[in-house]
Amino acid sequence: MPIVDEKEYFKRRVTLGKKLNKNSVTVIFSASFKTRSNDTEFPYRQNSNFYYLCGFKEENACLVFVKSKSSVKTFLFVQKKEKEKELWSGKRLGELKAKQVFNVRDVFIIDDLHQKMRKFLLNKKTLYYDFNESSSRVEQLKKLSPTIYSYENIAYHIGLMRLIKSNLEIQSIQKAISITKKAHHKAMAFQKLGKNEYHLQAKIENSFKKRGAYSDAYTSIVASGNAANTLHYIDNNKKLKDGELILIDAGCEFEYYASDITRTIPVNGKFNEPQKELYNMVLNVELEIIEMVKPNIMRSDLQKEAIILLTKGMLSLGILNGSLKSLIKKEAYKKYYPHGIGHWMGIDVHDESPYRYKNGKEIALAEGMVLTIEPGIYLDKKDKSIPKKYRGIGIRIEDDILVTRSGYKNLSVGIAKSVEEIENISS
Repeated sequence: MPIVDEKEYFKRRVTLGKKLNKNSVTVIFSASFKTRSNDTEFPYRQNSNFYYLCGFKEENACLVFVKSKSSVKTFLFVQKKEKEKELWSGKRLGELKAKQVFNVRDVFIIDDLHQKMRKFLLNKKTLYYDFNESSSRVEQLKKLSPTIYSYENIAYHIGLMRLIKSNLEIQSIQKAISITKKAHHKAMAFQKLGKNEYHLQAKIENSFKKRGAYSDAYTSIVASGNAANTLHYIDNNKKLKDGELILIDAGCEFEYYASDITRTIPVNGKFNEPQKELYNMVLNVELEIIEMVKPNIMRSDLQKEAIILLTKGMLSLGILNGSLKSLIKKEAYKKYYPHGIGHWMGIDVHDESPYRYKNGKEIALAEGMVLTIEPGIYLDKKDKSIPKKYRGIGIRIEDDILVTRSGYKNLSVGIAKSVEEIENISS
């Protein structure tokens, strides 16, 4: 199975090290467990930036870069081996084994972090850390660093690196999408009449896990009827009704790499005419925007064109009235299309990578980037300003797109999307 290996993690650490200021220390912590309620916790997931640089999945760990005028040294801090704690929480790699696995200058136990940091910070000028990090952790470090006068957000620098995916990363994303494809097709083929949204959600997520994706990339949205007009609807507890559509936004995560797919399908397996008109309008917009994807194009250009095309579509269907130019100027489309055309995707479903450089200049698309394209239209059933036949319909169509040297590759192209394809699977 395509999984990123230690050689690639080492290469990333070397690349990041070159970007750091001289006489600096960089500290990147692992994620902490998150409390679910009282003394129970959510399933553990590693901090994405920490994982990106070393692939280590255990909690209570830390990666440190120490850069002098002439060298960059990396150190990993891990939990020590303790039989009693391993009895409750599972095996740990430990200091000795970690030294064999990770290509770093040295490995220490996490209990020694503060003692070692006193030495690392001596006479250093810059401290890099994630500005979203726990303030208590950071304040403890700052107390150890009397010579530091500059603080930098390491998340920004790692985010720039994460924009461009390696071949191994793309393979992992493609694997996640291939698993998600089967889940969406299972949902299309599932006999939905008389069932509940959560039955469909269970079908999808069972399909993920059966194929080796043990985690969802995000909470699945299974929104039938008017619920599809709530963009982040996750209740998933309504009965599926004959004649309604279901907006399914669901993707799995494979070895920390996400997929993000949305399809809108009919409960009874057949689109009626108003549904088909709206669906094909949104689909045509999606296909046109995907065709625009190539290096040096701005994401804002994709957004502008999506607004034009969706507004034209709404005009043609009588959902909006007036002149195209005036409606766009007044942002009338936002009532029915309030979100962006897409986002970066990778280790996080919404990859923590910037859309602009620090100077404010927008970052253009480049080979190796992965982004979603996801136009939609959301028509609330209580909105009497639109034709009655369209009320209560919400449609979004979303695919995962790789920017290539001369254009794009639709990584999710195999997932049924046309009216005919969806109806064929559903029947």
